[in-house]
Amino acid sequence: MGTTTVNITAAQVKELRDKTNAPMMDCKNALAEAKGDIEAAIVVLRKKGVATAAKKATRATSEGSVASYIHAGGKIGVLVEVNCESDFVARTDDFKTLVHDIAMHVAATDPRFVRKEDVTPEAFEKEKEIYRAQAAATGKPAAVIEKIVEGKMGKFYEEVCLLEQPFIKDQTMTVHQLIATVVGKLGENISVKRFARFKVGDVNETVAVSKAADQAAE
Repeated sequence: MGTTTVNITAAQVKELRDKTNAPMMDCKNALAEAKGDIEAAIVVLRKKGVATAAKKATRATSEGSVASYIHAGGKIGVLVEVNCESDFVARTDDFKTLVHDIAMHVAATDPRFVRKEDVTPEAFEKEKEIYRAQAAATGKPAAVIEKIVEGKMGKFYEEVCLLEQPFIKDQTMTVHQLIATVVGKLGENISVKRFARFKVGDVNETVAVSKAADQAAE
């Protein structure tokens, strides 16, 4: 028996493009691979975006943009630096939108670190001890306690690391996956270098700097 051919309509391509901002041809190919299923095509595009981002992750990012976002009637302010490989990409609407979205996300979620790798040993051990004490109070066996702690530490990264957090405008993807889709579209490595978040009345502002870009440049 021959392979069934699925007719992909222009309306389907447009719908997928509106949802993902991916190039038209990529949308058409993803729909063909997903046999016309929009949601499955979104997954296809995300996987390809992550794969592309992984291949480009070691490339130096010495250009980029600094953006600000002010929220809640001037009560919360964010500065974020996002880097890319060329000034040309830094000036594109897609890159500018990404930087704005990341700044807005930081304002809403208040992450403490950029990546999992940026979590300090002190912060990691402090949280681990808290979770271990909580688990031990349940009276469960040591082996079970360690599994509980391991699961909670995975959730801890999701709560405090920007790239691990579900993106506020689309909870089905993380900020890392959001960036990966833009990398796939623009063809350049993109990295979040640092951010600062200030809240009126809060003396403990959040300032996070990632060493990832520096490591890529070495």
